[in-house]
Amino acid sequence: MIASDFIIDLSIVRDRIPSPDVYPFNLPFVDQLDRLKIDPKVTLFVGENGTGKSTLLEAIAVAMGFNAEGGSRNFQFSTHESHSELHECLRIAKGFRRPRDGYFLRAESFFNVATQVEQLGVEDGYGGRSLHQQSHGESFMTLLNERCRGLGLYFLDEPEAALSPQRQLAAMKRMHELVKLRSQFIIATHSPILMAYPGALIYQFSSEGVRPVEYRETEHFKVMHEFMQGPEAMLNAMLPRSPGAGFP
Repeated sequence: MIASDFIIDLSIVRDRIPSPDVYPFNLPFVDQLDRLKIDPKVTLFVGENGTGKSTLLEAIAVAMGFNAEGGSRNFQFSTHESHSELHECLRIAKGFRRPRDGYFLRAESFFNVATQVEQLGVEDGYGGRSLHQQSHGESFMTLLNERCRGLGLYFLDEPEAALSPQRQLAAMKRMHELVKLRSQFIIATHSPILMAYPGALIYQFSSEGVRPVEYRETEHFKVMHEFMQGPEAMLNAMLPRSPGAGFP
């Protein structure tokens, strides 16, 4: 059966690596990445800062024709050349379908994308209202609700950065609507809420490399669950106070 996913899997072509001792090729996941399966619906990259999840997400997006700073394939602006050469070393296996829509959402550079939207005069595709006239969280939700239309390939880099827990749930609901419209998501995130998306394929990035992991086995879930079960005990252990003093 011919796969209909936009992206099926990816691997690193090792003879294209300029030097294994320089960033990002010295990141632990690079040595292990012989073949990384991508879920046809939702794939999540999770892990501590500096383990390479956003670096790999960016490389996949750039290799698929998206602007390194974010936006759609039509966005070719550049305010700062900071992306790595990793995309040049990726081999991406694709299905026979081609996405009709697509977007690369980066929390850290979304302001630049919003500026580009205004300069191009394409606000109508974003609900007809300037993204700069909305809060960060509102503009993210406008993007998901108005700009993303389905049959799309969507890359989200830490989308929770601007979203309250309630908005994260709303974002997940919109993701699910887009998945039902035959879309595919690859997301780098720290959010235990987004990680809970049913059936998502989760990859844990760490100093030991990258491996698939179940939701309840992620460090994010464990830490948040322990904290919510007993915040006083954790806070008292982390932030000891003078005798008699305690947390509410």
